[in-house]
Amino acid sequence: MSERVRSPQARSFRIAVLPGDGIGPEVVAQAVKVLRAIEELFGHRFELAYFPIGGVALRETGVPFPDRTREGCLQSDAVLLGAVGAPEFDANPPPLKPETGLLELRRSLGVFANLRPAVLLDPLIAASPLRPEVVRGTDLLIVRELTGGLYFGTPRGIERDVAGNEVAVNTLRYSRAEIERVARVAFHAARRRRRKVTSVDKANVLETSQLWRRVVTEVAAEFPDVELEHVYVDACAMYLVAHPRRFDVIVTENMFGDILSDEAAMLTGSIGMLPSASIGGRVGLYEPVHGSAPDIAGQGVANPLATIASIAMMFRYSFDLPDEAAAIERAIALALARGYRTADIYRGEGQLVGTEAMGDQVVALLRDVASSA
Repeated sequence: MSERVRSPQARSFRIAVLPGDGIGPEVVAQAVKVLRAIEELFGHRFELAYFPIGGVALRETGVPFPDRTREGCLQSDAVLLGAVGAPEFDANPPPLKPETGLLELRRSLGVFANLRPAVLLDPLIAASPLRPEVVRGTDLLIVRELTGGLYFGTPRGIERDVAGNEVAVNTLRYSRAEIERVARVAFHAARRRRRKVTSVDKANVLETSQLWRRVVTEVAAEFPDVELEHVYVDACAMYLVAHPRRFDVIVTENMFGDILSDEAAMLTGSIGMLPSASIGGRVGLYEPVHGSAPDIAGQGVANPLATIASIAMMFRYSFDLPDEAAAIERAIALALARGYRTADIYRGEGQLVGTEAMGDQVVALLRDVASSA
């Protein structure tokens, strides 16, 4: 069977694999199964190099983003990340928190645009907390600016004022160049979709948002075939649950995008369904939107579909292999259509399966999809 679908232009890629914390290693293992299946079916070759990050790296090296991890990622064609976060380090100072490793990874790669699609597949309509008539047909893309804003601005920290009171400071800062480049990513994405961009800000309060709105409007003039609307972030949060089908591409700053994309995840039934791609730098970064979920780590119940779908985005954005990406996405859709459900999307119907079994089903269906292409 595999010989019939082998690509006439097989290629080789080096992928840095960062399983990370909590359920990260479990879901990454299923994505690696998919990579090995693609090797067999299409003839490509993937050299996988594993590196620590987050809590794992803190235990092994004392820092959340070791130099060898940075170097290994920069020498790769793409990076696959599981999840970062471990409660045992919650009391650590910021430089020694697992999440700092993730921020440093993004900074090192130079990825400035995070693409988070939220698509509700028909088999999962019952898994969404919203009424079917509200959520059916949801298909949106959030483009989140990834390397600016409150998460990276300086000065930052916790100190004491002259009266001895503790004071915490974070700086929200954006430059014209940062806004322009992420806006162009959003408009180009909209041209491949339904040609509408919703720019989300808080321009009635924040000067950074006022600059954001003005610059996005100027960039929009370069794309006269794409409709632009501006929406305040609080209104956007309301519209996402009341009228999700009104959105095509949402572009917004770092913190707003972080929050809104998690909200959008619930439209699809579970945050375990949302993949992401971080692009624009030297090397693309691919990871599920969900976190490390330490409460279910090691139980074999985590949903691997977001991580597997992130592999599909890797094929599309870093490797320029759209057929392989589409095959993976089709296999995921078929697994859901045939009733396979992990605990987060199980609503009493279909077959409840664990992490490994769901990965096996996707691989089996990927073979069927590829052989019929």
